Amino acid sequence: MRGFLASSIGVTCAAALALPLTPPALAATARPVPTTEVATAARPAPHAGTPDTTKTDRRAAEPSAAGSTQSLPLEPLTRNRATPSASASASASASAEQGLSRRAVRRFSLVGVIWDDPHAELHGRVHVRTRAAGTGTWSGWQDVETHNADHAADLDTPESTSGRVRGATAPLWVGDSDGVELRVRSELQGTGGRSIAVAAPSLPSGLRLELVDPGEGDEALPGGPVDSPRTGGLNTETSAATDASAANADLAPLGATEITALSRAATEREFYTLRAGEPVEGQRAKPYVGPRPRIVTRRGWGANEGLRERKFVYTKKVKAAFVHHTASGNKYRCSQSPSLIRSIYRYHVKSMGWRDVGYNFLIDKCGKIYEGRAGGVARPVLGAHTLGFNSNSMGIAVLGSYGTKKPSSAAVKAIARVTAWKLGLYRMNPRGKTYLKSAGSNLYRKGKKVRLNVISGHRDGFRTSCPGRKLYGKLGSARTKAARYQGR
Repeated sequence: MRGFLASSIGVTCAAALALPLTPPALAATARPVPTTEVATAARPAPHAGTPDTTKTDRRAAEPSAAGSTQSLPLEPLTRNRATPSASASASASASAEQGLSRRAVRRFSLVGVIWDDPHAELHGRVHVRTRAAGTGTWSGWQDVETHNADHAADLDTPESTSGRVRGATAPLWVGDSDGVELRVRSELQGTGGRSIAVAAPSLPSGLRLELVDPGEGDEALPGGPVDSPRTGGLNTETSAATDASAANADLAPLGATEITALSRAATEREFYTLRAGEPVEGQRAKPYVGPRPRIVTRRGWGANEGLRERKFVYTKKVKAAFVHHTASGNKYRCSQSPSLIRSIYRYHVKSMGWRDVGYNFLIDKCGKIYEGRAGGVARPVLGAHTLGFNSNSMGIAVLGSYGTKKPSSAAVKAIARVTAWKLGLYRMNPRGKTYLKSAGSNLYRKGKKVRLNVISGHRDGFRTSCPGRKLYGKLGSARTKAARYQGR
C-alpha cells in the first residue's frame, strides 16, 4: 500500500470508469424480483381473534447459507370492499395507505421498504410486526425509520447514476422471523407534533417490502456458496474475496478475519511505512496517530464479496469523519452483530442498489469495530454515508437507534479509537476544524466550502436526525478521547 495517497486519484478515475452501467429506463419501473429471491407463496392471515395457523414449507423456512432477500410488492389497504362506495374510495385511498396482511414467509431477520425513485421521499409512517421463528409469537407494531435518503452516494457519481438505485427506509433488525404484517400510511406532520392523515402527498410508486436473511456467514470463504447475478461463479467470488483481503495486506495476512491492535510505538512505525512514497517534506514530523485498534475484517463478519461491485473507488484523503447510527433498532445481541452487518450490507446492495455497504466502519454496542466498504481500512475509500460530503471523509455507523437511547460507553470509546488512528494517518486533529466542499445537500449548495468539525455528526452535513440526539451529544467526548489517544 506504499504511496496509496499519491496514487489515489488515478485509481479513483480508473475504478469509476470500470463501473457497470444499467440503462436509465430501469429506474422508472418497478424492480423485477430475481427468481432466486422470490418469496414463497403465503396464505392470508386469519381474522382477528382466531389462532394463527399459517405454516411455511419446512425446506423454505431454513435460512440460506449465502443469505437471501424476499421482495414483496405492497397492496392498497381498504377497510371494507363489500360496498360500492368502499370500492369507489379504494383507489383514492391507495395512494395514502398500502401494506401487506399478516402472512407466513421464508425466514428473515431484517426488514425495510423500498420504492422506485431514489429522490422521492416517503412522507408518512411505516409500521411492521413480525412473527418469531420457532415460538410463533407475534411482536407488537414497530416503527421503521422512513428518512434514509440522506445516506447515499453523492449526486452525479457513477454509483448514484447507475440506474439501480432506489429510495428506501432505514433497515430494521427484527431477529429470526417467519411471518410479517406491514402498514404504510401517508401523513403530514401537524402543529404540536400531531400527525394528520391526508390523501396527499401520495406514497412513492413501486413500494416493496424487503425481507433480508443474512445467511450463515461463510459465504466469503473459498468454496463457500455464491449468490450474485453480477459475477461469473465461484472463481469470480473467490477472487473478489482475495482482492478485499489484499487491500489490507500491509496490516494483516491475506485471509485474516481481524486486523490486530498495535501499541502506539508500533503504530508510529507503521505510519511511516504507509506514508512511504509521499513527498519527504514534513514526513518525519511527529505523527499524532492513535494506536491502531482491533478491527474485524469483511472476511471476519462473513461478507459475500460476490454481492458488491468488484472495483474499489478512492478519494484523495480523509479530512473528516461523519458519525451515524444505523437506525436499525437496539434489539440485537453483540453476538448477532456480524449477522446484522451482513443484513445491512445485503440491503444496501441488493435492495437499494448501492455498489457496496455505505459506511467505512461499523461499531456495535459492545465497542467492536468492523470494516465496512471494501478497499482497505487505512485507505481513503469513497463511501455512501453522507450525501454531499462523501469525498475526503469517512463514515462510521454505530449499530442501533440513538434518538432516545444513550449509546454505550464502549461504542463511544470505539469511535474515539478508530478516529484517532484513521484521522491520524492523514495528520488530522480530532478536536480541530476542516473545510469540505459540498457536492450538494439539503443544507449546503453544490460547490460551497463548509467548515466542519473533523469529527462531525451526520446532521452537520445534511438536515437529518442522524446520528440520533443521544449519540450526537456524545461526540464532544469522542473528540476529546480521540485527541488523547493521539497524544495531543
